Parts: sequence; C-alpha cells; structure tokens
Amino acid sequence: MLVCMTAALTIAFVPGVSPAKWARVWRDRFPSIELVLRPIGADDVDDALAGDVDMVFARVPVSDAHHAIPLWTETAVVAMPKDSPLAELPEVDLAGKDVHVVDPGPVPADIDAALDLVEANVGVAVLPQSLFRAASRKALVSRTLVGSPGTQIALAWRAEDASETTEEFIGVVRGRTTNSSRGEQDQPGGTDQVGGDGSRPSGGGGKATAANKKTVAKRSATKGTGAKSGGGKNSTGRGRVQRGMKGKPKRGSKGNR
Repeated sequence: MLVCMTAALTIAFVPGVSPAKWARVWRDRFPSIELVLRPIGADDVDDALAGDVDMVFARVPVSDAHHAIPLWTETAVVAMPKDSPLAELPEVDLAGKDVHVVDPGPVPADIDAALDLVEANVGVAVLPQSLFRAASRKALVSRTLVGSPGTQIALAWRAEDASETTEEFIGVVRGRTTNSSRGEQDQPGGTDQVGGDGSRPSGGGGKATAANKKTVAKRSATKGTGAKSGGGKNSTGRGRVQRGMKGKPKRGSKGNR
C-alpha cells in the first residue's frame, strides 16, 4: 500500500547545471514526494545546505564537512570574439599563443564581467562550456581548451541530512532503474549529456573530497536500518519512499512542507 507523502525534497543547483531531466524522472517515479528545485550562486553551497536545502549540485571542490559524489566533468572552453583569429581553430592551446587571458578560470569569479572584457576585445577568458552557453553572448564563440582537465560537478549533502529520500535521488541521478536495487551497479551514462555541453560522467562513482570515503561506509552501515542514530534532528527511523515504501522520510525537518 502506498502512503501519501507530504514531505518535499529540495535540490539546489549552481549556475550551468540543469537538473530538469532528473526532476522529470523523480516526479514520474515518486509523485507523492514534492521535488523543489532552487538555483543558487556558486558560492552559496554551504549556506544552502545549512538551511532547508537537502542536496546541491555543486562544483568541486566542496567543503570537507559535506559528503559528495562526483558526477560529470565539464569541458573547459576559451571564450573569444567571433572575428578572433582563434575562432578559426577547432580547439585552442593557450600555452602556444600570444594572447591576453582576462580570466584563466577554471570558473571566473565574475562571469559577466569577464565576458564583457572579451566582447571589448581586451582578451579571451576560460570557463566551463555550460556557463558560456548559459551566458548567451551572441558576439562571442567558444573553442575547447587543449590540455585542461575541466571542472567537476558533484552532488553534495550533509551527513546528518542523509535519508532514504536522498538515497533514492542519488539513484535517479546515477541512472538506477526502478527494477534495480541500491546494491546493484548504477546504469552507465546516467549523468552525461548535461546541457549538451560535451560533459562526461566521472568513472567508478569516485569521490569529490577526502571526506567522501565515509559516505560508502555510512550507507553500508545504515542501509535498511533507518536513519542515523542519536538525539539529532534527524534521529527518527526512515521508512521507504513511494513504491512499497512506508512511513515518513527522515528529512521531515527540511522536507516537510
């Protein structure tokens, strides 16, 4: 018997990340649990998680105080005017070019200001392709930066905020199907094609920070046993969510709207 849930899962995301495709899967799979999407600034990750946000799509590095799983790597590009000689190249190696870089990235502190300078022919700027596309500067074009490792997107959350609901969202993001269990390997390709920017999923479900080594152990230790024990705000036992899941998700403090 399915129990109607009143709790909500609040997911924040930094500029350049679009969670729309996962939101569609979630709302189809768990229609009784409201999914709230909230755009935040690149520097607002810690504040968001300290508030009523359950999880955040953030750029690495994230605070060691949070758990995080790496998802995909964004392609780094060089932004330049359309009439720049560099625009004739399929990709750009800045190390071999005599060109002024107004901001070497990987993520400019002020993207609009950096691109304003590029439009003024002051130089070029380096930034993730997703952010360049989001800026929608018609006078500029981008070319892939040779030799750049790119920037990594991770899904981050606080340890005390972990719940059955957040576990299910992780499964959605990583491509887990409705018929696969959490112990099975996630479906490949579940986190690529973000914004069509050529990003690629990180291999092996690795870790974004050293603190994430604790994540797998915590999941294994708590799997099927309920929420984290102790007298904290989330010390209630967690039921399963939707499809055969009974009870209220642990995250009533943030998710109960």
